[in-house]
Amino acid sequence: MSTTRWLREFRRPAVWLTGWGLLFALVATGSLLPPGDLPPMWPGLDKLQHFLGYALLSAYAVMLFARMRPQALAALGVIAFGIAIEFAQATWTAERIGDSADAMANAFGALAGLLIASTPMARWLQRLDARLWGRS
Repeated sequence: MSTTRWLREFRRPAVWLTGWGLLFALVATGSLLPPGDLPPMWPGLDKLQHFLGYALLSAYAVMLFARMRPQALAALGVIAFGIAIEFAQATWTAERIGDSADAMANAFGALAGLLIASTPMARWLQRLDARLWGRS
């Protein structure tokens, strides 16, 4: 199956796919850098930050992919990414620890991101694409 049948209709699909990749890079960077090298976000709300970050990754996938199956596969990929990040923190960093509670917050966030599929938010990227580059 071609990617265009999986993706929503965009004038510039590479821009939106690249944006999703950059979000993954941002989450990975923020998760693997020493905490002192990062600006403080919301002290004491670590699990909420995990939940929201992974909800954003998953919601962005809903905005990218037109069908339920690729949206669900993307959410599973986001969950796997969250688990991998926790393993990476435990094995590759000296100042971070892998935390199963963080992995759970990541997974619940990824699942929550799927909830926008049946809302008008699911088409936000398409609307932005049309506004920036005109309709197809």
